[in-house]
This record gives sequence, structure tokens and C-alpha cells, in this order.
Amino acid sequence: MTADDPIGRLDDDDYPAYTMGRAAEMLGTTPGFLRALGKARLITPLRSEGGHRRYSRYQLRLAARARELVDQGTPIEAACRIIILEDQLEEAQRLNAEYRRAAAERRPPTTD
Repeated sequence: MTADDPIGRLDDDDYPAYTMGRAAEMLGTTPGFLRALGKARLITPLRSEGGHRRYSRYQLRLAARARELVDQGTPIEAACRIIILEDQLEEAQRLNAEYRRAAAERRPPTTD
């Protein structure tokens, strides 16, 4: 697989494989909703050479979570903030677990 091989990159969660229309269709929403998520800085789609927005699977997961919250009555700005905080918490927990594993590996075994 090379950087110029888009087929090989389809397994990459961060590869911007989906057009705005396709992303909106997959999420059951409108392109305007995706633009609003961009305006709220939840997702920043990459642009094709022609300037069209392209979304990754990771971005679509965030957008789906936002839609879920908005459908429950949460204002879009608040939904985006919640998702950003959830994402940050998940990353902090992952790093904490990683540090704990590394610390446990460095600890000498205890004798009973």
C-alpha cells in the first residue's frame, strides 16, 4: 500500500473517503447539519482538490453521536462540547491505563 493508494486506505479510520452527500445520507441527516458541526468545530472535513468536503469514518462516528444528542433535544453547540469532552476523557483514560501498565512492568515482583 502506498500513500497514493486510496483503496488500501479504506481501512484507515482517518482517511477522508466520504463526500458530504454520502456522509449525510449514511447518517440520515442533511449536509447543513454536517456544516453546522464544522462551524461548531466538532469536525473539520478535509477538502478534495476541487474544494469539496470529505469525511472520515472517525468523523462520521462523531457526527452520529452529535445527531443522537441533538435528536434528544440537546442544542448543537452543547452536543458538540459534550462529544469533545467525551473524546478527551476517553483519550485520558487510555493514556492512564497505558502508564499504569508501563509502571507495573517496571515494578520488581513482590515476594510473599
